[in-house]
Amino acid sequence: MPLIIITGFPTSGKTTRAKQLHTYLTERIKQASSSATNPKYRLHLISDQTLSISRSVYDLSALPAHTRSANASEKDARASIYGAVKRVLSDKDIVILDGLNYIKGWRYQLFCEAKAVRTPSCVLQVGCSKEKSREVNEERLARRPEKEEGSAITDDKTDEGGAYAPESWENLVFRYEEPNAMTRWDSPLFTLIWEDGEEQTKQVFDGLWEAIAGEARKQVKPNQATVQRSRDAGGDYLYNLDRETQDIVKQILDQQSDEGGDEIRISKGHGNDEDLVVELPAGKKVGLPQLQRLRRAFMGLNRGGIGLELVGSMGPGRIRESFVGYLNDAFEKEG
Repeated sequence: MPLIIITGFPTSGKTTRAKQLHTYLTERIKQASSSATNPKYRLHLISDQTLSISRSVYDLSALPAHTRSANASEKDARASIYGAVKRVLSDKDIVILDGLNYIKGWRYQLFCEAKAVRTPSCVLQVGCSKEKSREVNEERLARRPEKEEGSAITDDKTDEGGAYAPESWENLVFRYEEPNAMTRWDSPLFTLIWEDGEEQTKQVFDGLWEAIAGEARKQVKPNQATVQRSRDAGGDYLYNLDRETQDIVKQILDQQSDEGGDEIRISKGHGNDEDLVVELPAGKKVGLPQLQRLRRAFMGLNRGGIGLELVGSMGPGRIRESFVGYLNDAFEKEG
C-alpha cells in the first residue's frame, strides 16, 4: 500500500495532522478488513520522534557558511528515515511519513522507492502562513524549561512540541521547496491548512483514501529499466540474440557438405512455417571460426536493439531473419 508524505513549514501543525490521519486510517482499515484479527492493511507512522531523531540535526547555526549545504547530521537523519520507510513499504502496508520533507529531490527519492515496489504515493501538504508558523515556534521557545535556556533547540527527542532556534527555523523556511501537483512525485497532492476544521479534514482524508486504496486507485507500474527480464521467447533481448544466432550457426555446420556452395534451409521458427535460406560460398566450406566471427560482428551491431522486442520489431523471428540476411551479404562479398 501507499506512502503518504507529509510536508510543510516547521511548526506548521504537521504532527497534529499526521496523528489525525493515523486515527482516520486506523478506522478505515478496520472497515475494509474482513476481521479484526486479520486486517487488510498494516499502518505505520514514521517521524523524527518515532526514530528518536533530535531536531538539533537541522540546526546549521553552528556550522561554517561554506559547509552548511553539506550538513552531515541532516543527511544521516534522512538516511535513517529512508531505511525505516524502505523496511516496511509494501503492497500491504500504509506508511505515513511525518516530517519536514522540504526538499523536492528527497520527495522524488521516496516516490521512486514506492514505485519500485509497485505501490502508490501521495503528498499531504500542511498549509500554514510563515507568520503563524513563526508564532507557534516562538511560543514553544518561550515554554522551554529553564535548564534549556541556553540551548539552541530543545534536545528531547520525544518532544513533539519541540522548538527550533530562530535562525534554524528561518533557514528551513528559506530552503523549503513547495510541492507541485504538476510533477509526478508530488501528485496526487492534498492540502490542509491551519484553519481547516473537522469536516474539511475528513473530506480531504476521504479523497486521500480513495486515491491510495479506493476502487479508483491507479495501478503503479515500475520503470521498464527496473523490470527484470525473464529468459523466455518474449523476454531478454540479449539472451534471444545469443540463442537464435547460435542455433543458426549450429544448423549451418550440421547441414553443409565438404564441397561448399550449399543452400542451408533454416526454419524461421516460433510458429512461422516460412524457411530462411543461407547461401554458402561456392567451392568453399565455411568453418566454425568464420561463422563465430560473423556472429560476433552481427551481435555487436545489434546490441542497441534492447527494448525493441517489447514492440515486436526485434523478436526472435526477426533476429533469425536479420542474421541470415547478414550472413548472405557477407558470403556474397567474400565470393
